[in-house]
Amino acid sequence: MRKNIGIKDVALAAGVSATTVSHVLNDVAYARVSAETRDKVRSAAVELGYGPNRLAQALRSKRTGMLGLVSEDIATTPHAGRILLGADDAARARGYTLMVINTSVAAGLASREADVDALLERQVDGILYATMYHRVVEAPPNLGKVPAVLVDAVSEGGGFTSVVPDEYGGARTAVETLLAAGHVRIGFINNTEDEPSTRERLRGFRETLHGAGLDGGAAPVEAASSDAQGGYEAARRMLEGGHPPSALFCYNDRMAMGAYRAAAELGLDIPVDLSVVGFDDQELIAANLHPGLTTVALPHYEMGAWAAQRLIDTVEGTQLPDAAAPGPVLLDCPLVTRSSVAPPRYQAC
Repeated sequence: MRKNIGIKDVALAAGVSATTVSHVLNDVAYARVSAETRDKVRSAAVELGYGPNRLAQALRSKRTGMLGLVSEDIATTPHAGRILLGADDAARARGYTLMVINTSVAAGLASREADVDALLERQVDGILYATMYHRVVEAPPNLGKVPAVLVDAVSEGGGFTSVVPDEYGGARTAVETLLAAGHVRIGFINNTEDEPSTRERLRGFRETLHGAGLDGGAAPVEAASSDAQGGYEAARRMLEGGHPPSALFCYNDRMAMGAYRAAAELGLDIPVDLSVVGFDDQELIAANLHPGLTTVALPHYEMGAWAAQRLIDTVEGTQLPDAAAPGPVLLDCPLVTRSSVAPPRYQAC
C-alpha cells in the first residue's frame, strides 16, 4: 500500500526543515526563504504527491476552504454560466473549493433562505449569490451570517458588496461605435422590463447622442419584449417610419436577431443599408448571424472571478479598503467587433 506522505517526507526530499516546508506551502508572508529554496520545496511536494491536510488546516485557521454559490438560474443559462467558471477558477487558484446550489428566479424567499442554510450547514467560509441577469434582489436574511458577495445583482437594502456590469458604459461604447462609423440617426430597441440594465442602457444611449449634439428625432426609441420576436416587431415599427434610422442599437443580441429578420423582410442589407450593434455577446447568436453581429460583451467570467477574489479576501481578512464603499463595483463591457457596422449608404441631410 502507498505510504501517506507527510511534511517530514517533503522536508527530507528537499533537504530543509519541516518548518521551512510549512512556511513555503502555506505562503507565510514573514518567512525568510529564498526563491531557490521555495522552488525546491514545491518541486519535492509535487514529486511526492504531497497535499495539505484540509482537516488540519481547518482546525488551525477555523476555515474549511469551502465557498458556497447560490445560482439563480445561471447554471442553466449558457452565456451567464461563465460566472461559475470565473468564480471556480479564482477559488481554485486560492486553494478554495466552490459548492454550487442552483435555484430559480421564481423561487420564493423561503426557498432561497433554505438554500443558504444548506450551505451554512456545510460550514462554508463565505457565499456568492449570483443572478442570471443584472437585477435588484431581496437577499435571504441569513445570507449575512458569513461573508457574502452579490454577483450581477444588488440587494434591495444594501449591506452587501456586489459586482455588476457597467451597463451605461457599455451603451456608450455601442453608440460611439456607430457615431464613429458616420451614423447620425441611430435608433434604440429597448427592453420593456424595469430593470437596471434597461434604465442604464437607455441613459447611456441618450447621453452619448446628446454629447454628440444629436437629440429628439435623431434618436428614436422603441421598446418590446427582450427576445427575437420583440426585436423584430420594434425594428419593423422603426424601419417602416417616414425617416428611418441608418443604424440600430439593440438592448440584447436576441432583439438584434429579430432586427436582422425585419431588415431582410424590408429588403435592407446589413451593414450596407443598416448597421446593427447588440449587447451581451451571446456567442451562439452573435457569431452565427450573417453578417456576424458587432456587440458589447457582458463580463460574466470577470464578475465571477472578481467576486470570488473579493470574498476570499474578506474571509481571510485582507480585503481592500474600498470593500465597504457605497454602490456596486462596475466592470467594463468591452466591444466585440464583427461585421454588422459600416458607414451609412446615404449621408443625412
